[in-house]
Amino acid sequence: MAKIAFLFPGQGSQTVGMAGEIAGTYESAAQIFKQAESILGESFTSLMKNGPQEELTKTYNAQPALLTSSVAILEVLKEKGVHMDYAAGHSLGEYSALVAAGALSFEDALKAVRKRGELMEEAVPDGQGSMAAVLGMERSALKDVTDEITDQGDEVQLANLNCPGQIVISGSAAGVEKASSLAKERGAKRVLPLNVSGPFHSSLMKPAAEKFQHELANISISNAQVPVVANVTADAVFESEKIEKLLVAQLYSPVLWEDSIEQLISLGVDTFVEAGPGKVLSGLVKKINRKATVYPVYDQETLEVAVAALKGE
Repeated sequence: MAKIAFLFPGQGSQTVGMAGEIAGTYESAAQIFKQAESILGESFTSLMKNGPQEELTKTYNAQPALLTSSVAILEVLKEKGVHMDYAAGHSLGEYSALVAAGALSFEDALKAVRKRGELMEEAVPDGQGSMAAVLGMERSALKDVTDEITDQGDEVQLANLNCPGQIVISGSAAGVEKASSLAKERGAKRVLPLNVSGPFHSSLMKPAAEKFQHELANISISNAQVPVVANVTADAVFESEKIEKLLVAQLYSPVLWEDSIEQLISLGVDTFVEAGPGKVLSGLVKKINRKATVYPVYDQETLEVAVAALKGE
């Protein structure tokens, strides 16, 4: 029997009006928006619906907005009888995956990601850290580059291992700049600086992770009811204690996305449903394994396509 994994996007996928059509059509999705409004205020859901995009893109807004959109879509998929065997989320998306798996309540996850976003914004002064996407270079060769620059005193490391030939590096502004130049010298096809507010998934996030650990101590994490493949290890986890430790480590550790998808495929998954704005993860899955079936669900039309295919209607 083929297995289904639900995937949840991370920061960068946010768009004004995301999940708005679905929330306007289904009461279960509208309820998630209402819950977000009662926790974070009317101005928050108004920002999701109306923008401006620049304000929505700020880390402390983007994170709870993406979680809200993904969970709203998740509720409708469940209502339609589409169920998952596994869950995974890219970086921030891991929180949506944990809500989907019953390890976190939506309310606790929302409070946690708002705080996570604030701490990530505060961790490194503006302009002192950065990230860049390196295209067309092997993982081991790029790691040699980042290790070399770090050893010379400018911190930089692999941050997102997204799919073959697409790796994001993160660290100090000088470290990322030097590693970008050296990567090009050593055969990278292209290096694209990313418009982000900090060096996410790098060791520069350790101070944020320490503060975040105290925040997580105040929320209830349960054992997951379906396995969640964690970013930090690319292994399936159930246990609440392990989940908590991995969420702290996730702030300063690489996102092993390619490995996570490979792991899901090895566990028998052949169909992936991406619940959230856009279809970035669907594209990455196809680059990792062309045979995989993917259904991005972000509006009424894509929802109907996925439900018809998965329910055999």
